[in-house]
Amino acid sequence: MKQPIIIAVDDDPQVLRALSRDLRNTYRKDYKILSTESASEALNALKELKKKNETVAMLISDQRMPEMLGVDYLSKAKKEFPEAKRVLLTAYSDTDAAIKAINDVQLDYYLMKPWDPPEEKMFPVLNDLLEAWQNNYTPDYEGLRVIGFQFSPKSHEIKDFLSGNLFPYQWMDVETSDKAKELLATYFIDMKELPVVLLEDGTYLKDPSVTEIAERLGLKPHASAELYDVVIIGAGPAGLSAAVYGGSEGLKTLLIEKRAPGGQAGTSSRIENYLGFPSGLSGSDLSRRAITQATRFGVEFLSPAEVVDIELQDNYKILTLSTGAKINTRSLIIATGVDYRKLDTKGVSDFTGAGVYYGAATTEANGCRDREVFVVGGGNSAGQGAMYLSQYAKTVYIVIRRPDLTETMSHYLIDQIKDTPNIRLLPCSEIVEARGNGHLQELDIKELNSGDVQTLHADSLFIFIGAKPFTDWMPINLFKDPRGFIETGRNLFLYPNFKKSWKLEREPYPLETCVPGIFASGDVRATAMNRVASAVGEGAMAISFVHKYLAEI
Repeated sequence: MKQPIIIAVDDDPQVLRALSRDLRNTYRKDYKILSTESASEALNALKELKKKNETVAMLISDQRMPEMLGVDYLSKAKKEFPEAKRVLLTAYSDTDAAIKAINDVQLDYYLMKPWDPPEEKMFPVLNDLLEAWQNNYTPDYEGLRVIGFQFSPKSHEIKDFLSGNLFPYQWMDVETSDKAKELLATYFIDMKELPVVLLEDGTYLKDPSVTEIAERLGLKPHASAELYDVVIIGAGPAGLSAAVYGGSEGLKTLLIEKRAPGGQAGTSSRIENYLGFPSGLSGSDLSRRAITQATRFGVEFLSPAEVVDIELQDNYKILTLSTGAKINTRSLIIATGVDYRKLDTKGVSDFTGAGVYYGAATTEANGCRDREVFVVGGGNSAGQGAMYLSQYAKTVYIVIRRPDLTETMSHYLIDQIKDTPNIRLLPCSEIVEARGNGHLQELDIKELNSGDVQTLHADSLFIFIGAKPFTDWMPINLFKDPRGFIETGRNLFLYPNFKKSWKLEREPYPLETCVPGIFASGDVRATAMNRVASAVGEGAMAISFVHKYLAEI
């Protein structure tokens, strides 16, 4: 935690040195001591300290300074740090001015010069003032701060990116937070320039893209090498597992992620059936552990970065990123996973990011405090999201078309939902329209058996209605099943055109696609099990087949 600051101002260098010495000798363990001979310099410093989210505990100033009187300085300084204690140093002849300042600028105390011995004439007074300040002091959040509108799609995009990439941040809704308005005034930022990201060094980004944020936070959007043994596209459980095993087994490995590590699993508030974690763990915690592990093994992680093209040249695969950069690799693992299906209901698309969210329960939960929240979907992701949201929301409604959850959700989650009083199940129901003014406010919900439609107030809607493979981006002609999942291994023989493209004497390896050296693992692969543990296993398996392939070329 940052040390609170004591600032001393006196235009007499000799007096200032003595004052700074006495303050440091007594308070340096608990406070940072700053000093200057110029009141104007001190005021400028206070403005910069405020931008850097520093805390000033006490302001000490001489009264008679040629630049400005100490009382005037303390009055101006109060505007920057109103909670700081204010102490005036005066000569005997200035006591009337000091007494008047007690009322005029809420001066906390005045000290007569000289203050020798300080143990008797200064420290007891300052100790009492600092103790009173500490009793009312709550440390400000130290770290990234995001200021914006709660129902802003751009604000949601930034929050989702930061939380997905495991960057702690403080969200400040400009419509409800006085502190947010104060910070905007400090930085001279107009409401039209929101959202804004305030960085720890006192700088800020107005209406930034996630790429700008990523670069400022040290993420790597550019590859450092010309050639890799294996490139993995997608940092979900399968991709992370492949990266860990690739790095640990000595392969020059590059992991590319478009958004954030963890994939859909990374957004889960609690994974309770993963081997070795009897109390469960969050998707973000699993992602954090895996990224740390992969990095320790020398894996290079590119994020946010998007692959838009794959070319084949002899035995090399040439990837093109959205930036135009090229990456060469000897083998490729596609682990792009799945994406949430869109809810094609009237009005829903109008409020995406403004009350309607796909996944994102952990990102937006705090904004749902004491509000009416709806979850669409009956799978485990929906159940986990509902349980997490129930800790914040007034009521969580789960909307499903089936009569109950038994066919689609794990038993342990059904029991938890039954035991949670502020979760209500709306069975045999579907949303037929979403409405609002700038953000979601109402939902029309139809009871399928009777056909009756009721209108309910809705602050937020979280959608978990199944998944589709994230393969639309792929320009290369890989065999896919009718739903878009990538075919691998012996399933490729079911396609009449397979032998026209496969010219090797050996059969494809179990996770190999119709292009030698390109593998698929995890949920993006046809016939894969939709479980975190199986995705992790397939990531490890893919690396074993990569080794076999690389030995052939």
